[in-house]
Amino acid sequence: MSVCNQCIIKEFNTLKSLSSNELKQIAKHKTSTRFKKGEVLFKEGNLLNGVYCIKNGACKLTKRSENGNEQIVKFIKIGDMLGYRSVLSGEPVSLTVTAVKDMEACFIPKEKIFEALKNNPKFSLDMIKTICSDLRDANAHLTNMAQKNSKQRLADRLLFLRKTFGEDAEGFINIDLSREEFSNIIGTALESAIRLLSEFKKKGYIETRGKQIKLIDLAGLEQLVKGF
Repeated sequence: MSVCNQCIIKEFNTLKSLSSNELKQIAKHKTSTRFKKGEVLFKEGNLLNGVYCIKNGACKLTKRSENGNEQIVKFIKIGDMLGYRSVLSGEPVSLTVTAVKDMEACFIPKEKIFEALKNNPKFSLDMIKTICSDLRDANAHLTNMAQKNSKQRLADRLLFLRKTFGEDAEGFINIDLSREEFSNIIGTALESAIRLLSEFKKKGYIETRGKQIKLIDLAGLEQLVKGF
């Protein structure tokens, strides 16, 4: 079992506000779990007894509409935490979380989270800031979906994925998504997503190799997001 106060991942989330002794106490009670690509961490409607800290890999947060369509709301990467809003509110989770890469996550029981919130004001403040940041991102996502057309949304998400996950040695975005997942990201039919990606490739915005995508014309994509 890894020791939390020696884990670099804590520097990317609210755990950085905890003292060395508090982190040692969390380490005594946490569990570490590995998830394969495509495996579900938890589903919409589940009640959680703790939070997940992502040690490596990545996952997607999805919401299923009444007609059965899936919408990708957010991606979670190394250093992010999952489930804290549900734990703090005592309500079931509103999204389904699925690994998009093989990943490892540490599960921290909610009792240790509440103990830290009670005893460490800085941790409480940072948790509030994180929730406010999530709300800002959610509002931006809704605005993006409502005000931008499908081409703008695709360009925006491609730039976001590159910024979030980086590039491999050959310049491809360091995450492989299916065409269906791209359609879920931008809120279009699968056929439309395939057509848009093909159009972007023909215009020189991107290069593709199977599921891999490399951004070629960053300035052009940025202009497209702005509607030019």
